[in-house]
Amino acid sequence: MKAIIFDFDGLILDTETAWYEAYSEVLKPYNVILSLPEFATFIGTVSEEFNEFLETQTQGKITKKEIREKAMCIHKKKMEKAVAREGVQEYLEEAKKLGLKIGLATSTTRDWLIPFLEKLQILNYFEVIQTRDDVAKVKPDPALYTNVVQIMGISPQEAIAFEDSANGTKAAIAADLNCVIIPNPATEMLVFEKYHMRLSSMKEKKLSEVIDFINHFSNDRELF
Repeated sequence: MKAIIFDFDGLILDTETAWYEAYSEVLKPYNVILSLPEFATFIGTVSEEFNEFLETQTQGKITKKEIREKAMCIHKKKMEKAVAREGVQEYLEEAKKLGLKIGLATSTTRDWLIPFLEKLQILNYFEVIQTRDDVAKVKPDPALYTNVVQIMGISPQEAIAFEDSANGTKAAIAADLNCVIIPNPATEMLVFEKYHMRLSSMKEKKLSEVIDFINHFSNDRELF
């Protein structure tokens, strides 16, 4: 194994639960109840479809632009004291010690991503970063992951992708990467069709243990 590649939203930082709470607050005055399973299906891909869905649910009483702007204000406040998910820092440090390349593949924009990485003081760990700005299609399309491994100069089988969403997992598998899923509270009820390993958090196993599992027990690359 030569590299690990992280998703961002929901995997490094649980922005997803905060988004769910923010949108729920915006929709409440319009008597629209956004269920978590409904919200979760949109996680990890483009937000435009989700915004159009919400505008339809409110029957045009508030535009998708207004919904987004109100939700962003609430979300920003919720994220002021946000911290990385358990084990993220440890995985990054262990990856460096093991001499692994570290990449990041996210469906969000670079402008959204970089301030959070700087705030968490982990930006310098990532050798390759690919965002929505770098591809024509985002997850579940594999382009983001394909770009990362190509820039790294490795084969997909030499990397492990860490994902929290079904759309992100589909992208990693489609790019032929090994994929470890670590759902967050907003995505844990989703049906993940294919993956190589599932963890409750990065605290559950050391990165070296994950790599050993992938190397020794998934040589045939069977998927769960």
